[in-house]
Amino acid sequence: MRRLLHALTGAALFAAAGLAALATPNVASAADCTPAQVVANGGFESGSSPWTAPSGAITADSGQSAHSGSSYAWLDGYGSTHTDTLSQSLTLPTGCATATLGFWLHVDTAETTTSTAYDKLTVKLGSTTLATYSNLDAGNGYVHKTVDVSAFAGQTATLAFTGVEDSSLQTGFVLDDVTLDASGGTTPPQPGDPTRTPSAPGYTVSLTSDASGSSWTGHESVTFGNASPTPLNEVYLRLWDNAHGSCPSTPITVTNVTGGTPSPLSVDCTALKVTLPAPLAQGQSGTVGFDLAITVPSGADRFGHDGAYNFLGNALPVLAVRDAAGWHLDPYTNNGESFYTVAADFTVTLDHPSGLLVPATGTSVDTPGAAGRTVTKATASKVRDFAWGAGPFTRISGTSAAGVKVNVYSVAGISSADAKSMLTTATSAVDAHAQRYGAYPYGELDAVIDNSFWFGGMEYPGFVLDLVSTTALTHEIGHQWWYGIVGDDEYNSPWLDEAFTDYATDLALGKTGNGCWNSVSWASSAERITNSMAYWDANSDRYSTVVYGYGKCALHDLRRTIGDTAMTTLLRSYAQAHWYGVSTTAEFKAAAQAATTVDLTSFWSQHRIDG
Repeated sequence: MRRLLHALTGAALFAAAGLAALATPNVASAADCTPAQVVANGGFESGSSPWTAPSGAITADSGQSAHSGSSYAWLDGYGSTHTDTLSQSLTLPTGCATATLGFWLHVDTAETTTSTAYDKLTVKLGSTTLATYSNLDAGNGYVHKTVDVSAFAGQTATLAFTGVEDSSLQTGFVLDDVTLDASGGTTPPQPGDPTRTPSAPGYTVSLTSDASGSSWTGHESVTFGNASPTPLNEVYLRLWDNAHGSCPSTPITVTNVTGGTPSPLSVDCTALKVTLPAPLAQGQSGTVGFDLAITVPSGADRFGHDGAYNFLGNALPVLAVRDAAGWHLDPYTNNGESFYTVAADFTVTLDHPSGLLVPATGTSVDTPGAAGRTVTKATASKVRDFAWGAGPFTRISGTSAAGVKVNVYSVAGISSADAKSMLTTATSAVDAHAQRYGAYPYGELDAVIDNSFWFGGMEYPGFVLDLVSTTALTHEIGHQWWYGIVGDDEYNSPWLDEAFTDYATDLALGKTGNGCWNSVSWASSAERITNSMAYWDANSDRYSTVVYGYGKCALHDLRRTIGDTAMTTLLRSYAQAHWYGVSTTAEFKAAAQAATTVDLTSFWSQHRIDG
């Protein structure tokens, strides 16, 4: 996952000169619903294509400003009888339960009336009018609009924005960052283990920071169900960042628990058992709430602050998982990751000084708070964790060719050229990974750049920490799929996200990995690609070499064994089948064997892939 400085060292053992680029795949989805963002060039940064628009409507003119990037669409604004239409043909994927059109709209008018809509903007999909706005909607700045278009699943229709002005007093309709996200549908069951619970958590969090953004207090609640036929008598909250303190003096404090009875902290103060008032049978649900206080320690870490810049990875308590092996209460590891969670929904409200920018998981909307303060509300669906930062970052934004909004937040000392380079890397990487494994489903992506990070890079859903490094950032963005969308037990099976992400990074950067397996040299008979973090913590000097390096080379070898086409189909189909679920080594081995007529028994043995 992160700790990529070590990973790059290991991977360097296998670097080959003159690596040829792999073809970009174009493979049909194997899932009922392939989550997708179907508007192309929704940020207008790539010119007019594929939009149909009047000449000059898509512009970077200084007469208005973009919501992100430099370009936007400006309809009307002439002060005379005029009609402008901006349109694009879209195809919504089949089988998706939800589809949402989103766009940022700024209405600028010279009309003075407060009651009559003289100038209008109509939004249509096909022949259906979705929404109408007018000079009465004028205001300062952009407002985010959303419309449910789930009824159009599986259809091809033209999205059109039509602005109509009357004969006097101009009204301009300014649009940017247009998206149409389709998701949901038949979410695959979490394969191989029907006992995995608590299920479908929903977290609601409200926190207020101090002046520096390094201290946060407020409340968190989580609602959850029991998917297992075995009653649920208790839940465990993982307070992962207490590993950064000296138990029992901890940076994460939970008090005033409701919905259950808390026990003393365990597992080095990182686990809090909450006994439920009554056992939850299969299909029943419960809610646990508590007051929360977070103090960010010094240090440029995934949980720490580098001067004025705060990084809050794993700071929110999240539910542990119980599966066929029982409760997973593994210890925190600083060498890699211990995190194992099911996909959840988060609504997080962060009240902070207006001088601090707050990049975060999910889609964020800022509103004014008390004097000198801003309230950032971030929402995220089907994510495994929530992370954020707070500080006087410099932000630049852009939109990938596939329509993903990307924000790069830089600390002082990062040059504007390096920030722009990382924005280019991020927009390229998110599209490259999406084309191989399925569309990026999390709306926007925030990359926080600080060259003081000792670990190289760290990933969270929709939020990554990174150095100025093309390889590292491409890797961390790859984790949006391999750990984020396709989950795994990171403590017991770290190769399922690290090796897969390093392999995905190679493909995105055009590297074939030819011959890299030839350099493999095992340190002992106990060394396996599939060893757990318990083994790697005891043999930390071999972790990146084996899990990242040998792991990705094994996947390159598998591709050569079963063929490029079969491997491309295998990984995309596997990702789709485990979308928002959890992967295991046994499931991947079974899927790989099903993808080829070659007997892979000796392959797994040779490559030391057990499970």
